[in-house]
Amino acid sequence: MPSTEEQLRFILGLKLRQYREAQGLSLRDLAERSGLSISYLSEIEHGKKYPKPQKLLRLAEALNISFDELVSLKLDARLSPLRDILNSPFLKVFPFELFGLDSESIFSILGQIPEKAAALIHTFLEIGQMYDMRVEQFLFAALRSYQQMHHNYFPELEAAAQHFRKEMSLSTSRASDEHIYRSLLVEHHNYIIDEETLAGHPVLHSFRSVFIPSNPPRLLINRNLLPVQKAFIFARELGYNYLGLTERAYTSSWLRVTSFDQVINNFKASYFAGALLLELDRITQDLQTLFARPTWEPQALIQLIQQYGTTPEMLFYRMSEVIPRFFGIHELFFLRVNTSHDQSTYRLTKMLNLSRIPLPHGLGLNDTYCRRWIGIQLLSRIRQNGSPLIAGAQRSTFIEPGASFLTLSLARPLALSPDTHSSVTLGFLIDDTLKERIRFWNDPHIPEKEVNMTCERCPLDSQRCPDRAASAIHYLEELQQQAKEEALQKLFEQYGALALRV
Repeated sequence: MPSTEEQLRFILGLKLRQYREAQGLSLRDLAERSGLSISYLSEIEHGKKYPKPQKLLRLAEALNISFDELVSLKLDARLSPLRDILNSPFLKVFPFELFGLDSESIFSILGQIPEKAAALIHTFLEIGQMYDMRVEQFLFAALRSYQQMHHNYFPELEAAAQHFRKEMSLSTSRASDEHIYRSLLVEHHNYIIDEETLAGHPVLHSFRSVFIPSNPPRLLINRNLLPVQKAFIFARELGYNYLGLTERAYTSSWLRVTSFDQVINNFKASYFAGALLLELDRITQDLQTLFARPTWEPQALIQLIQQYGTTPEMLFYRMSEVIPRFFGIHELFFLRVNTSHDQSTYRLTKMLNLSRIPLPHGLGLNDTYCRRWIGIQLLSRIRQNGSPLIAGAQRSTFIEPGASFLTLSLARPLALSPDTHSSVTLGFLIDDTLKERIRFWNDPHIPEKEVNMTCERCPLDSQRCPDRAASAIHYLEELQQQAKEEALQKLFEQYGALALRV
């Protein structure tokens, strides 16, 4: 986040350059007039230096302007949007440093062509406001990009979990052995664990946990959670403490985000917890065994969950961390979809996309998600057979880009909301690497289906897709637009006009 001092240097640099160029002066000309070196003036204009008052006075005299005019934070009409951008919540909290950009780099980019840069960034901010995008949504998008850059594998967090396991003499136990992690919190960090307050609270009963930074620290946890869910919360608290993460989230689901440190620290503590509960070497070996099977066997995946004592979401998300690094399958996606008792709506509640294929992200999208996704199909089936957990697989081909994915999915009722069912899906791009690593990828018993993001954008008619749940209004609009463009092109060509660019 740019500091106030950095912003002052940046604004002074912009103004100095603007006054100099307005008078047709080169850096050499201004250096001769002010008695300051060319290199020093260049550093000022690039926001690296803020001179002392005596030197500022010499600059003002060389430019024939007043001292106050030079050092004022007021910018002319062309540059005033930059001040608004510098003061915007987005620039203050966005983690540019994750992407190799420090304040100096940002100011350099803005300062090269300030009017155009200001207009561009201001446009992005207006688009965000138009679609009601909050600052925290930008921050979560930044986190997802950060995960994509690292293929969602972080060796330093894996190492920290392994060291912790060794220091605490933890054996490779079931993830559901929550008493182990509970006792570590109580014995080593003096936590008070309260399992009564949340479940009976009239407003907060849907929270899984709430951390209260009292002395001693108090952790409110919902008694209705599964043992493995409690274990994950305890392990995440251990992660916060072991990794020395101070700025943090206090609730299990986000109410308000005040900084990116909260977002990234929650991610690190959660990654630590997953690595602690599902130990790296063991899960890597078990996945090798699973993928070596010549045929797809749903029960083998369910047995893996039972052996670990984990949840489908925890297992699949851990797989999204391990598979890119140890199996070389980098293009994958993770989706979580929830539906209510009457299955009137399906909500995409979590998404991580490490592939090139665009996926719906649930932001400002009111379309009907494709009913041919294996995760949504399982949600329909689980109501019918009353099973506590079902698994399925599908070879899904996205219609528009034509890319095919091997998709595995699991569905179950939620512990805190028995009237809500949830499915999690992992999709792997079918390429030469996948064909080598996952033997059952072409099992003829795995159904093949064409899928799309939403019904409204899908070209399949009701005969080709009996699962269609809404009309293809957006797809038809695109066809109409294309027809108009082609007709207009022919009209131009009829009268010998130049080719129409649309």
